[in-house]
Amino acid sequence: MTEATQIEPKTQTLDVPGATLTYDVRRNDASTDPVLFLIGSPMGAAGYGSLVGYFPDRTIMTYDPRGSERSVLTDPGSTISPDNQADDLHRLIKELDAGPVDLLASSGGAVSALALVAKYPEDVRTLVAHEPPIASVLPDREHALAACRAIYETYQRRGWGAGMAHFVAAVSHEGEFPEDWAKQPAPDPRMFGMPADDDGTRTDPMLSQIVLTTTHYEPDFDALRAAPTRIVMAAGEESEGIMASRGAYAVAERLGSEVVLFPGGHNGFMGGEYGQEPGDPAGFAAKLREVLA
Repeated sequence: MTEATQIEPKTQTLDVPGATLTYDVRRNDASTDPVLFLIGSPMGAAGYGSLVGYFPDRTIMTYDPRGSERSVLTDPGSTISPDNQADDLHRLIKELDAGPVDLLASSGGAVSALALVAKYPEDVRTLVAHEPPIASVLPDREHALAACRAIYETYQRRGWGAGMAHFVAAVSHEGEFPEDWAKQPAPDPRMFGMPADDDGTRTDPMLSQIVLTTTHYEPDFDALRAAPTRIVMAAGEESEGIMASRGAYAVAERLGSEVVLFPGGHNGFMGGEYGQEPGDPAGFAAKLREVLA
């Protein structure tokens, strides 16, 4: 399918421990394929606004992960981690009576999806895990983890703009992190068009939690290898060398599989959502269809 067809979603909520999840279902009652889940973290459902249009022949679920956008934390002190996001996804699958599902998971969502398959192996038929930023499995593990902790520390000291600028510098870094990377001064946020002022808040889900819990996550490779789920590790053709792409290759090596390349970079499935440079959602959708076939 080369042209996008937008279908109006039905939006619902689900109460889970510590949060209320908001999710969208685009239903095709004539489809005999598994329900297709499209997830990210901390990216919400809006990030898949372009990609969903290329799958009108399937029932699709998108959602905002706990703490992101419409999915509010009912316990502001609760942790956001791959494990409790896996529990959230398991509850959504049960709520929709949808398992086993097909699942495209990108970035932090790919880490949560690996946790889901390890904990609930019957929930997923095929997982396409696109660029999981798991620093814990990289050859330069200690230096990469230190870089992630440096982002968190910058955010805590100086606020959102400084933390986000440090994040951008880390996720765009190509190759292994040098030993002293985390000790280098954080870039000026104004270089990236971000505010240098600190508004005093420390509630950003990515900078306050996910930058640590996702990157430090330790996959249960024994459980993943034993699962009936077909796991496809994926990376963008334009992402070579960045931490998220290297994470895909490192996980694939541990699973004894090969990485499948998708069009574009880390945001290859996006069509300009969140003001980002558009990727290639049509090309990405075609590759996803090929992989799920």
